[in-house]
Amino acid sequence: MIRAFFNSLAGLSWTLKYERAIRQEFFVLILGVFIALIIPASPLEQIALIGSILFVIIIELINTAIEKTVDRISKEIHPLSKIAKDTASAAVLLSIILCVSIWLVICLPLIKTYF
Repeated sequence: MIRAFFNSLAGLSWTLKYERAIRQEFFVLILGVFIALIIPASPLEQIALIGSILFVIIIELINTAIEKTVDRISKEIHPLSKIAKDTASAAVLLSIILCVSIWLVICLPLIKTYF
């Protein structure tokens, strides 16, 4: 288990170093944690807000793994490679839509209350 933990940290470290999308999403996570903790939201809502951003990062990590695996197999353009990459990218898009939806549902009523 210890080895698996350090392998996971190595993967996370690599993606933070080399994948711009992951860096951007981690920036959003830091900002999102700060906002989630200062707004008047319940603990469950705070978990939903933060968890929705973490979910995007998780899907992005899986997308990166798929892209790197496909590239490792062959740099040659192939219809199945395109499908694999596009499908993984679609998963990221859907996770972002879910995340934004959760933030809107929780935060819009709070914004309306104060403005």
